[in-house]
Amino acid sequence: MTKRFPPINPKLPHFMHGGDYNPEQWMRTPEIWDEDMRLMQLAHCNVMTVGVFSWVSLEPEEGRFDFSWLDTIMDKLAENGMYAVLATPSGARPAWMSQKYPEVLRVNADGRRNLHGGRHNHCFTSPVYREKTHIINEALAKRYKDHPALLVWHVSNEYSGECHCDYCQEAFRTWLKQKYNHSLDELNEAWWTGFWSHTYTDWSQIESPRPRGETSVHGLNLDWKRFVTDQTIDFMEHEMVPLREHTPHVPITTNLMGTFPGLNYQKLARHIDVVSWDSYPWWHSSKDEWKLAASVAFTHDAMRSLKSGQPFMLMESTPSVTNWQAVSKLKRPLMHLLSSVQAVAHGADTVQYFQWRKSRGSMEKFHGAVVDHAGHENTRVFRDVTSVGELLEKLDSVVGTTVPAETAIIFDWENRWVIEDAAGPRQKGRDYVPTCESHYSSFWLRGIPVDVVSMDADLSKYKLVIAPMLHMIREGVAERIEQFVANGGTFVTTYWSGIVNDTDLCFLGGFPGPLREVTGVWSEEMDALYDGDTNRLCMVENNSLGLRGEYEIHTFADQIHAQTAQVLATYGDDFYAGQPALTVNQWGKGRAYYIAARTSDAFLFDFYGQVIKDLSIGRALDCDLPIGVSAAKRVDSTTNTVFVMNFTSATQTVQLPDGHVFRDLVTGMDQRATLSLSPYGVAILQTAASLRP
Repeated sequence: MTKRFPPINPKLPHFMHGGDYNPEQWMRTPEIWDEDMRLMQLAHCNVMTVGVFSWVSLEPEEGRFDFSWLDTIMDKLAENGMYAVLATPSGARPAWMSQKYPEVLRVNADGRRNLHGGRHNHCFTSPVYREKTHIINEALAKRYKDHPALLVWHVSNEYSGECHCDYCQEAFRTWLKQKYNHSLDELNEAWWTGFWSHTYTDWSQIESPRPRGETSVHGLNLDWKRFVTDQTIDFMEHEMVPLREHTPHVPITTNLMGTFPGLNYQKLARHIDVVSWDSYPWWHSSKDEWKLAASVAFTHDAMRSLKSGQPFMLMESTPSVTNWQAVSKLKRPLMHLLSSVQAVAHGADTVQYFQWRKSRGSMEKFHGAVVDHAGHENTRVFRDVTSVGELLEKLDSVVGTTVPAETAIIFDWENRWVIEDAAGPRQKGRDYVPTCESHYSSFWLRGIPVDVVSMDADLSKYKLVIAPMLHMIREGVAERIEQFVANGGTFVTTYWSGIVNDTDLCFLGGFPGPLREVTGVWSEEMDALYDGDTNRLCMVENNSLGLRGEYEIHTFADQIHAQTAQVLATYGDDFYAGQPALTVNQWGKGRAYYIAARTSDAFLFDFYGQVIKDLSIGRALDCDLPIGVSAAKRVDSTTNTVFVMNFTSATQTVQLPDGHVFRDLVTGMDQRATLSLSPYGVAILQTAASLRP
């Protein structure tokens, strides 16, 4: 039975709809605040994010606080039936702080300390910065702990970056001592520092990896990235202390940035109550819009999976354009509604924007907003936002439901770091994220729900687990994969898997290392193909998948020996023609596939189509979908809601399952037999049994 999660905050058991609001930019014209309240109601908004980057407005001088403007805004929100996602302001410090305490400013990898300016230009380790953030956060928590508008805490904003100051160097050494049991011998062995005479003989010799210093010790590079994540989490937890103390009932989030490589979100997410993220796709950047849509869906699913299916918050999206993309193209009619619904379909319980009202000056004055410089509601964008708000009000039955996935793709942040840091077999085109997305697309095109998880996730609830390029394997992971397969699961992995351990040391005894037995193969050599080079994957006659013909291979070709595995396809060209390119190995009650080369998407689509059929993996909508049309569903024990979305600029027709009658929550009309979707059109379908009075 699929459980329903509680609302993000029970005070608002509906979808959240709103955006980043910066009233402090308009303190000289406070009459705009009342106009904002009127416009928010017109746009069917119910929540505003306030206080992001507001530090100097809250504390204009050290120790002198002014909450009067925020009091007014919080009161106005409450009076108008709306709520606040209240932010802590640590993302950008006041100039007085940088001037008086220059040690709060970051030191870059080149060893130079930054001047005042920008965002996240601060040291997470600095005792002064930690003291000042605690003071302002506690003042906020005490003042607004009982305010009726307070709904969610939003700590900082898009945590990112690293500092290389003396404080951070000492903190890094302390972190290493704890990790390696105060043993330099253990550290030197883990980092293989005998290479190039890099052996450390005193802890004080260890420095963060920097262009003017050490960058070739991969264990050091990996541990530094881990430290940056842990130090960011430690600072975040420090920010949360007064919030937890004074408002234990108020959930806390921080806005993530999708597959941002700088922090391990799979670790950070354990420390927040609800995941939120900022989504800014480059819509209309290519003719195959659906390919971008599949990539965005992958990231939505990754965000939902960070907390085991709990609905997430779409904290930021643009209602029109950005100002920082190379080309900021307008969203075409209906695309804003479609992209917002896509987030909901994959697990969001909010649709929020950056920004509510366009700034008059500085960096983001041309970034999209609900309210343009014109200052009124008579714009296309405002109408688009209003249409989203009106639709969300019809979807109360969806709040708290989740996505029922029988398939998981392992996408692991640390594995990504190791792949990107490796010296070989190609210096470009490793493409870990796009590769995971390519495997994912075969399911997205069929409307099959997928979880996107770390290698440490519980695999037991899935029928199928896919691990593209599982290059690094942490301790215990291979054993859990073996157990998953032995119990009847199906496992798929690829070339360049099982290569290194969790300190980036190569496994001895042959690749894919600890996956050799479950896959039944031994990898002898990896061929990296030049751009433009291709080979062929040729299906063996009468193979167990029932696939025929040939498929293109590019970029990587792993030369493997089938030991206990059955060969399903072979290479067609080069000196390794006839050698295995695709295998399957029976292991206990399950099986493990090994895809030895990077193939065309056509192969992945056909291959997974047969695996899906063999495993009877369910679809969101039990019918075939035109290319570019996606189906996703959210469920609990009583509700089954199917979202059908057209990511093409042409009208599309979907033949609905025979004998089913659906209610379209968008139109309020019954749908049976044939569903017609306009360009960028959306249908949200519930069966009669799912409909609530």
